Amino acid sequence: MAKKQYENPQLDMTPMIDVVFELIIFFVVTIKQEDLFSKLNANRPQPNDKPVEKVVDEQIEIQVGANGLVYNGRGVTLKELDRNIKQAASISKKTTVLLQCALDSPHRYLVDALDVCNKYGLQNLSVFSM
Repeated sequence: MAKKQYENPQLDMTPMIDVVFELIIFFVVTIKQEDLFSKLNANRPQPNDKPVEKVVDEQIEIQVGANGLVYNGRGVTLKELDRNIKQAASISKKTTVLLQCALDSPHRYLVDALDVCNKYGLQNLSVFSM
């Protein structure tokens, strides 16, 4: 009697992989997301009981042209500019100074105006050309 040779049975893994992927998708879709922002431990600052000071922030316009300096629409000399900037700086050091330079203006006038602003501690400066 001849011996029968048995075939080596192999297990097909495709259906098992499909079921595992379906379970993974099911768990990902049905999991409840926790609200992380509600559990953050953030220390917030205490409210300030002091009244807020309102600072009047004045704006100064200095135009630097080929013929000299113009302070708030009025032509001035360097001495007059010094006096006006000193007065404005005594009120508030946070005063905004707009320096408008004409394209044909000498650099000397711009440097003079910047020196006067620096002399009295004004640091909120904007320089641009017209």
